[in-house]
Amino acid sequence: MFRNFLLGSAFLDSFKDENGSKRYVYGDVWTGIAQDALMKVFLYSAIALAVVLLAVGIFVRFRKTEILKGYLKTAFTLALGFAATVIVTMLALEFFDMHEKGALFGIVIYPSVALGVTVVLSIAACYVCSLFSKKTFRISLIVCGSLCAAALIALFVCLGVYFASGNAADTNGVSQESVKNLPLYLCSLGIIAAIALICVFMGKGEEKGFETKHIAYAAVCISMSFALSYIKLFTMPQGGSVTLASLLPLMLYSYIFGVRKGVFAGVIYGILQAVQDPWILHPAQFLLDYPIAFAAIGITGMFRRINKFGKLPQVSFTLGAIAASCIRFICHVFSGVFAFSEFAFDGSGNPMNVWLYSTGYNSFVFIDIAIVIVIGALVLSSKSFVRELDRHSTPKAEIKTEEQSPEEIK
Repeated sequence: MFRNFLLGSAFLDSFKDENGSKRYVYGDVWTGIAQDALMKVFLYSAIALAVVLLAVGIFVRFRKTEILKGYLKTAFTLALGFAATVIVTMLALEFFDMHEKGALFGIVIYPSVALGVTVVLSIAACYVCSLFSKKTFRISLIVCGSLCAAALIALFVCLGVYFASGNAADTNGVSQESVKNLPLYLCSLGIIAAIALICVFMGKGEEKGFETKHIAYAAVCISMSFALSYIKLFTMPQGGSVTLASLLPLMLYSYIFGVRKGVFAGVIYGILQAVQDPWILHPAQFLLDYPIAFAAIGITGMFRRINKFGKLPQVSFTLGAIAASCIRFICHVFSGVFAFSEFAFDGSGNPMNVWLYSTGYNSFVFIDIAIVIVIGALVLSSKSFVRELDRHSTPKAEIKTEEQSPEEIK
């Protein structure tokens, strides 16, 4: 690592271009070296932190049960601090990298950052207002929600300008003619409809609206997932990566609070992913690869409230995770077929069937989700952890299931 740092410092010579902007002689070499080196540091640090916290937690559980609750709060605070460090460090390097390339930074990244700042400040404002009264909280929720919606609309307008300029296709190495507009829009609408139907039918009985705890937990889980998404085991050449269970916090949020709130959190996380790894060349492709694909992760909790899985949380979580990853996989496959078909070549440079190419390329989704399922099943094997989940989720007695009649529920 130290050798790489010294090597990277040799590429820091810069100059001013005709517009007066700073440019580095060797492009984005130094940001690439820094990102790769820090990614390994954070990976090993995350594993070490998890092992230490788990070992101490087990010791406390059997030797000092009375202080277990306090220890869990301390461990959670340490984990959240680590997540914040990863996000700030890696996101700063990502912005430096984009700025040096000159792509996206002005018209897309600034509005994206503005949206992110608006969301963070809105969450903080809603939490503060919740300390006064429910009426104040509702008013702040409406105002902050309107501001976030306005920032999101502004981002989409800027994305539209960027797409219309033709720079999107050039930046991603494809031609405008290879992008199939109508199929992309139809696929986006179809998957949105499918997720909406799942929310309607599988989300019956969930708490309506957002309370303080819903917003607070959403912010924490999104932050944890975003931080873990920077800890990559390997990265795909045209976007996508296998991470250290980055989707686990987001899936647990859906499992606790239900699919409707899970889908909402997934959409926000998807927009953040677009900032982190911006392979964007078409509005519908953007929706498929980011907000819609990660909104699908929010349906993980769809089997949580079915009675036959009541004593098998590992099974209900696994089934929900598989369903969520399948919809995410379909989103990426459609995007690959109708937007990135020019990349459909085998290892020898020969063209291949675009459906086979996209299916094979995006199969990394199942490796990523397999890691999440293994860790999630282990976590849900803890009876104390499951009891804590039940304490926050909607009581099962208030929820209708296919095995209960209305009279039984009453």
